[in-house]
Amino acid sequence: MDRNHARARRRARTSGRAGGRRRWWSLLGFVTVVFCAAVIGGLGARDSSTVYAGLEQPAWAPPAGVFGPIWTVLYAMIAVSGWLIWRRGGFGPALWAWSAQLAFNAVWSPLFFGAGQYGLAFADIVLLWSAVGGTVLLSYPISRAAATLLLPYWAWVSYAALLNLAIWQLNA
Repeated sequence: MDRNHARARRRARTSGRAGGRRRWWSLLGFVTVVFCAAVIGGLGARDSSTVYAGLEQPAWAPPAGVFGPIWTVLYAMIAVSGWLIWRRGGFGPALWAWSAQLAFNAVWSPLFFGAGQYGLAFADIVLLWSAVGGTVLLSYPISRAAATLLLPYWAWVSYAALLNLAIWQLNA
């Protein structure tokens, strides 16, 4: 009888370790997906600093050097948020909304910087803003931490949407 209990405890420990490893590998998967979205956006927006500097901008526009550090932190938060949504809710509506916001995010830079389509970029960022908001609302019952991690992103996208609109109007 004691041998059976000892075997069961060993199996539980071993499967717990394997589950922990899988959990961390899945986080790496979410980091990779977010990184790919960032790369897609970056590839479609070569020389974005030069393009940004050449635009007529509102007085409240940030310097180009601010964007990289902010997006690095936001992308990390987006990845962890998606991972938490997936871990607790699986592939449900919240994760689909998370996926949609990531797709809109990847498209914005090529539209704005690559194609110079400020109006289309604004339409995209409105959809992005809506998808982030939907993700926050849908993920809150699943994981408050996941929803909270997206709030700075939602705030930044709000600011970026206003900046996009102003740049569109100033450069039309």
